[in-house]
Amino acid sequence: MNKFEVTILGSGSALPTLKKRPTSQLVQYSNKYFLIDCGEGTQVQVRKAKVSFLKISHIFISHLHGDHYFGLIGLMSSMHLLGRVADLHVYGPKELNEIIHLQLRASYTQLRYNLVFHELVGKDSQKIYEDKNLEIHTIPLKHKILTNGFLIQEKPRPRKAKPEKLKFYEVPHYKIDGIKRGDDFETPSGEIIPNDTFTFPPEKERSYAFCSDTAYSDKIVPLIENSSLLYHEATFLEKENALAKKTYHSTAVQAGLIANKAKVKGLLIGHFSARYKEEDTTTFLSEARTEFENVEIAEEGKTYSVK
Repeated sequence: MNKFEVTILGSGSALPTLKKRPTSQLVQYSNKYFLIDCGEGTQVQVRKAKVSFLKISHIFISHLHGDHYFGLIGLMSSMHLLGRVADLHVYGPKELNEIIHLQLRASYTQLRYNLVFHELVGKDSQKIYEDKNLEIHTIPLKHKILTNGFLIQEKPRPRKAKPEKLKFYEVPHYKIDGIKRGDDFETPSGEIIPNDTFTFPPEKERSYAFCSDTAYSDKIVPLIENSSLLYHEATFLEKENALAKKTYHSTAVQAGLIANKAKVKGLLIGHFSARYKEEDTTTFLSEARTEFENVEIAEEGKTYSVK
């Protein structure tokens, strides 16, 4: 099974603290690396994670509040200085492309590599990436400005063959791919042998849903339903519910409620307001667990398996 992991690089909100950095996450699938958001200090955190900048092929920016993208130009500049030649794909609102090119022009920088920009519009969920194993879709969120979350989802896997059954029924080689896709087999005499004679069910596909920043909105539930792992912002405790609503953020209880409604396997919470102390972490956990039991704090530097 391919490695599918999420490393938390930054889990704070707008104001960084000595222990919490702005939002950024590194997702590894097999030998591919995807960066979600790029707050200040992201490249230092990538270094700490012992991942080469040059291995990052796609960067997804959720929205244009500074704590989610102010580290981008620094990371791109470092990639340039390191001699990157491979294309870099950046996804975000159209204004992000303008900001990047303004910064490059102002510093008289001509990148050694090709920047491929993908504009996100955010009104409806869109498929924005696909390869042989994965699809990535946007998750339109409810925030002050255009904001998208991201769903990274494995494609359905083929069924697993039973070699001894294929040999027993003398299945021709050219029929095996179809059988792995679920086809039954017809013998030369016309007998139909059901597919489960030849195959085991495939392992269930895994998915990771990233949702930050957003006010509570159950409109996202159908988009993230049954996800293996959900990251949902929990900027405030429940006593600041009114402030969460005013600022288009969520409470820990609301993050748990979304996880419950979406029937996800596990929930990570982060993006905590700088008003809270480190010891308040247990309160965030206990409040989220009033709605959903399998909750963890998104700890900076920690890697979580998607399973």
